[in-house]
Amino acid sequence: MRLLPTDSLIPGVRLGKSIKNERGHILLYEGVKLSERMILRLKELNIPFVYIHDPKTKHINPGKSISERLRKEAIKTIEDTFSDLQNKDFLSNSLVIEKASRRFTGLIRDILIEIRGNQELLTLLADIYTYDNYIFTHSFNVTLYSLAIGTELKLKPKQMETLGLGAILHDVGKILVPVDILMKPGKLTEEEFTEIKKHSETGFQIIRNVHTVPLLVAHCAYQHHERLDGSGYPRGLAGDDIHYFGKIIAVADVFDAVTSNRVYRSALLPHEGLEILYAGSGIQFDRKVVEAFRRAVAIYPNGLGVKLNDGRKGIVSRQNRGCSDRPVIEILEENGQPIADTYEVDLEIYTHLLIADCDTANSKINQ
Repeated sequence: MRLLPTDSLIPGVRLGKSIKNERGHILLYEGVKLSERMILRLKELNIPFVYIHDPKTKHINPGKSISERLRKEAIKTIEDTFSDLQNKDFLSNSLVIEKASRRFTGLIRDILIEIRGNQELLTLLADIYTYDNYIFTHSFNVTLYSLAIGTELKLKPKQMETLGLGAILHDVGKILVPVDILMKPGKLTEEEFTEIKKHSETGFQIIRNVHTVPLLVAHCAYQHHERLDGSGYPRGLAGDDIHYFGKIIAVADVFDAVTSNRVYRSALLPHEGLEILYAGSGIQFDRKVVEAFRRAVAIYPNGLGVKLNDGRKGIVSRQNRGCSDRPVIEILEENGQPIADTYEVDLEIYTHLLIADCDTANSKINQ
């Protein structure tokens, strides 16, 4: 299978993996031949990438992230909780979260079991989903990334539960931001951005009154937009004034935001999202956190076409645990020509080789 941006699809290619909505219902089945109308619909649904059938790479497995059952349960719990929070005062909202906190804690424990039991690097491109409300899916994704980082940093079980709760609830304040501002396709005005920025403090005020969760969870909501150099909001905290969990969730939040399709911009590939984190490493983001993230998450997902620094082209076929930027590549082209006998190159072994570019064109695929 091969991973391609939706923008590069042409009619006639066959879908390699089914596309589902956030509740797990299948919208397009694996194997269907995509028509021009279907491709247009995928773009309208803000689906950035899809897996397609490619005879040359049919043996490549996209990998597995979190089980379908757990994903559906987590997003449904987040959706139900956040929906109950709307149009209520802080005290009533705190009672809603208090009621949901036990379910959230159970979900976090289940997610940790799956993350620790999975030999593959975490990837959210293994399964393609649409979503009706970005906040629910984003909260779940940020939780996955935060717990993957925490696992790499060897945090203790209780710390992981607190971090997970902080990640699930980090954007809870957005429920009180007007939808027309949250979903605005163009640039925000200064007044609109000021309104958006209130969600950090709003989330803090809602969570801080919940007696069944640590106060630190409220500070995760308060601090996830703070930056090491003091350029963040709402308080302009810097350095050690930002809690370690706030620094972790900041990295997870930014990565998921830039690698997800939004109404105002297209999604980046994972390695492009990592480049943004590296650009701010030590300045806006904690270096140890960024490095832990790199070790935990598949930066070059299986099925992605790549070009090596020696000119050879291939497809990412397997991941190297703890070394996400040096996967195993199946070589398909040499000297600009397809080869009959493909072979694998392990970048963890051949350290002089680097991924120079990603090849996301579909011109070489024979249907």
